[in-house]
Amino acid sequence: MKVKTFKTLDEQVEILRNKGLIIDDVESTKEILLRENYFFLLGYRHVFLKDENGRDFIPGTNFRELYALFSFDRQVRNIVFKNLLIIENNIKSILSYQLSKKYGIKERNYLNPNNFTKDPSKTRQVNDLIKKMKRQIRVNGGQHSATMHYLTNYGYIPLWIVVKVLSFGIVSELYSILTNEDQKEIADLFDVNKNDLVTYLSILSNFRNLCAHEDILFDHRTHRVIGDTKYHHYLNIKQSEGEFVYGKEDLFALILILKHVLRKDDFSLMVNEISYEIDVLAGRLHSIELKKVLDLMGFPENYRDIVRY
Repeated sequence: MKVKTFKTLDEQVEILRNKGLIIDDVESTKEILLRENYFFLLGYRHVFLKDENGRDFIPGTNFRELYALFSFDRQVRNIVFKNLLIIENNIKSILSYQLSKKYGIKERNYLNPNNFTKDPSKTRQVNDLIKKMKRQIRVNGGQHSATMHYLTNYGYIPLWIVVKVLSFGIVSELYSILTNEDQKEIADLFDVNKNDLVTYLSILSNFRNLCAHEDILFDHRTHRVIGDTKYHHYLNIKQSEGEFVYGKEDLFALILILKHVLRKDDFSLMVNEISYEIDVLAGRLHSIELKKVLDLMGFPENYRDIVRY
């Protein structure tokens, strides 16, 4: 078994140079490595390697380019994250409103197993999720001012307060076990198919957790794939063997989902902010073309047109 040993900043710089990376400001590079972490920065090196399975950088690659891609990903991640938080709040608010209106505001009402799908294959999932939610209420009930207020003054916590302490993952799963009628009523508010919304919420939750933990965003691929949308056709996204190449399980798929669920002004602002960061990155890349990064993001070159649809 190989053993990793500690490397000083000078040794880290030397390792990068031995792999063909140009470093023309050693002190600045060492400061960045110390502050940002050698391992995290190297998570972006694959974009600049001569071949997929190699370790050497494309001739002429500068450390500044590697750091530019790292910084670009951080900026885009921050832009995406703030919009995912908006959607998380929207979904929680809408779901809690609809269920409270229909089933009642007390725990025994809105967590009644009879409120959920009767699909026999999901019986265990329904029971497990109800237990998860009850545990969240029990664990977090005394830790938040709003939940504490309702417990103290009313003896229960309504769903519109409970959702504050539920993860987006649990809320996403909650939607997936609703009755077809309840799913459709909520999906209609976003003008999407209820089955598509099940997939969308799962992907939104996945990206939300990735952003919260500051993992690499720009080339992330999800396990779930979104269905073809009118936007794929509008942007004339290229196809391979009858399948769209972009916007299926990549970052652009998330953008297409957000096109469905964000308010128009919020979506336009988000795309404009991402476009600005792409333009900044374009001016900092020299050893590779910007298109290589856009391909990894799943962004067609005419991605900006999505705002005008």
